[in-house]
Amino acid sequence: MKKPRGVLVTGATGLIGQRLLPKLVDRFAWVRTLSRTGRAPLAGVEARTWDGTDPGPTGLDGVDTIVHLAGEPIFGGLPTASRLERIRRSRLDSTNAIVDRILERGEDSRPKSLICASAVGIYAESENAPLDEAAEVGDGFLSKLCVDWEAAAARAVEAGVRVAHMRTGVVLAREGGALALMKLPFSMGAGGRLGDGKQYFPWIHGDDLVRALLFCVDEPIVGAVNGVAPGSVRNIEFTKTLGDVLSRPTILPVPAFAIRAALGEISGELLGSRRVVPARLEDAGFKFDHPMLRSALEAELR
Repeated sequence: MKKPRGVLVTGATGLIGQRLLPKLVDRFAWVRTLSRTGRAPLAGVEARTWDGTDPGPTGLDGVDTIVHLAGEPIFGGLPTASRLERIRRSRLDSTNAIVDRILERGEDSRPKSLICASAVGIYAESENAPLDEAAEVGDGFLSKLCVDWEAAAARAVEAGVRVAHMRTGVVLAREGGALALMKLPFSMGAGGRLGDGKQYFPWIHGDDLVRALLFCVDEPIVGAVNGVAPGSVRNIEFTKTLGDVLSRPTILPVPAFAIRAALGEISGELLGSRRVVPARLEDAGFKFDHPMLRSALEAELR
C-alpha cells in the first residue's frame, strides 16, 4: 500500500510530539518538523528552522497532512500578563500563519488535512453533567483562547482542507507534563487533593492521545474531538489512585486560595469541574488501551 506523501509536524520535541513522531515516520513517505533549533529529533526526519510562527513559503511543499501541536506551555511559569499573552500569541499567530500559507497555495498543492491541538479548558465548568463536543464553552482565559485558536484553524476549511481540533485533557506521560510535576511531591508523601477535590479531572494516557491523533489523521473526522479517557474521575480520586500506585500517603491538600493566588486567571483549569467525555472518538469506533486511571498510572510509573 502506497504511503501518503508527507506530514508536517510542529511541536515535535514536546511531550506528545516525541511519542507521535516515530508513528508518523512509519505512516508517511516522509516527515518534516519545524523547530527553532532546526535539528532533526529523529533519524530520517527532515528538520527545518522556523520562528515559532511562519512555516515559510516552501514549508508546506509536498505536505498531505499537518499536525500542529506547538504552543507555549500553560503551566510553565508564573501567570504574568506578559506570559499569558505569550501563551495566547504562540497559538494564534502560528495557527493563523500556517492557514495563511495553506490559503495562498494552489488547489493541487494544498494539504488535505490539518489536525490542530486544543484543550478541554474550552468548556464551561459543570458540576456533574458529562461534556461532549457540543457542550457549552466557557468564558475564562483558556476557554476564550481555545475558541479563537479553533477559529483560526477552521479558516482552512474554505480551502477544502479537513480540520480536526484535538481537545486534550491532562496528559499522563512519565517524560514530563503534569504527571512529572506531581510525581516528586507525591513520592515524598507530600501530595494531596487540589481544593476540595470534588472537581472532575479530565485525563488521558500519553499513548492513547498519540493513537487518537493518528486516528484523526487516518479517519475523515471533522471538527472538535475530545482527547480524554472515558474513565472520568474527580480530583480526590485521582489523588488517592496516584498515591496508591506510588505507595505513598496523600494527606496534604493544596488549599483553593493558594492555587488562586499562585495561578490567577488559569487557576480554574485546576479547580474548575469539567466531566469531559470522548463521545466522538467512541462513536467513531476508537478503542482506548488505558480507559481507566489506575492502569494508565501504573503503565507510566511502574
